[in-house]
Amino acid sequence: MSGRLANKVAIVLGAGSSGPGWGNGKATAVAFAREGAKVVCVDLNVEAAQDTAKLIADEGGVSLALRADVTKSEDIARVVETTKSMFGRIDVLDNNVGIAVVGGVVEVEEAEWDRVFAVNLKSCYLAMKHVLPAMVAQGGGSIVNISSVASIRYTGIPYATYYATKAAMNHLTRTTAVEYAPKKIRVNAILPGLMKTPMVERSAGLAQVYSGGDVEEMWRKRDAQSPMGHMGTAWDVANAAVFLASDESAYVTGVELPVDGGLTLKF
Repeated sequence: MSGRLANKVAIVLGAGSSGPGWGNGKATAVAFAREGAKVVCVDLNVEAAQDTAKLIADEGGVSLALRADVTKSEDIARVVETTKSMFGRIDVLDNNVGIAVVGGVVEVEEAEWDRVFAVNLKSCYLAMKHVLPAMVAQGGGSIVNISSVASIRYTGIPYATYYATKAAMNHLTRTTAVEYAPKKIRVNAILPGLMKTPMVERSAGLAQVYSGGDVEEMWRKRDAQSPMGHMGTAWDVANAAVFLASDESAYVTGVELPVDGGLTLKF
């Protein structure tokens, strides 16, 4: 790697993986470290965060694993204070937390609506709320919010909570980007398309809608939906995040970057 994030400190929320393989957050944390960043790996599942941190350490990188419930303000505040205490600054925040619950507005339970909004949207608000003052004080930074193509298109899956939370994240990204641009803080969103990740594999609702619960058939159908003929991987998201975190994107803010193999051109 070329040291594109050398001397930067990054927090990755959702840096663990929900199962074997590479989730977006796990790949992003490792990619940041490979480009020279010190990475704070945060996850509700601290063992998963530790696994990611160990991968970074084994490659000679610098990392720290922390447990946090990203729907709780005090947990996010603790992550921020610990990062500042350990490394002195926060240059990059990657919000990579999200869940998908199948159900339209009629089918989804009110409690599930509240839970998905807390995990997908409140976590983004809380993370930026606590990180932005640190970035302002140090003179700049980059925030990368992981949204979805579901924020701008109906994808054929009835999950009202996912559509609504990711669409709200997009606008929160845009408005925060404008507000903090004079302070040299950039805020951008990545919109992954159909990705082959552990979260998708373990989402029983998605597999049920796609293929009656047959995961391999779901993979085949998702491959066929993409104009490129195959799903993306976590590394596609990670590489985009590296660009938005790096100084290469110094004049880029408020964008919604699809990483989708052309999917949104087809819907």
